[in-house]
Amino acid sequence: MPQITQQGTAGIVARYLAVWNEQDPGSRRTAIAGLWAPDGAELVEGTQFRGHEELGARIAGAYHEFVASGRYAVTAASDVARHDDIVTFTIQLTAPGGEVAWAARVFLLLGADGLIREDCQLTVKPLAG
Repeated sequence: MPQITQQGTAGIVARYLAVWNEQDPGSRRTAIAGLWAPDGAELVEGTQFRGHEELGARIAGAYHEFVASGRYAVTAASDVARHDDIVTFTIQLTAPGGEVAWAARVFLLLGADGLIREDCQLTVKPLAG
């Protein structure tokens, strides 16, 4: 079980948010490798993305659909919590004016190396229409 300090927890969340906002594909791939275990997975809306290649395609798709246009930034609510190897927080798509258009509760299960083994997103505020 990794020893995660509160500062380390904040760092994981900050790096997680940054990867979803990263415009450079090379930097995004490097960030993914630094966050997720090679066989790490994201589970969202009944779909699983496993391994760096699938995660990279998933994150690039979300970036191009929501962030690249300037419509949204990926942000977090101020509700980060941790217990042993689990980090949880709310991720959001936030419009330039500050309105939250979508939100999901994220649960990160970390391995002994501190890398994400599982990343579960549960939508708490669906995107309108």
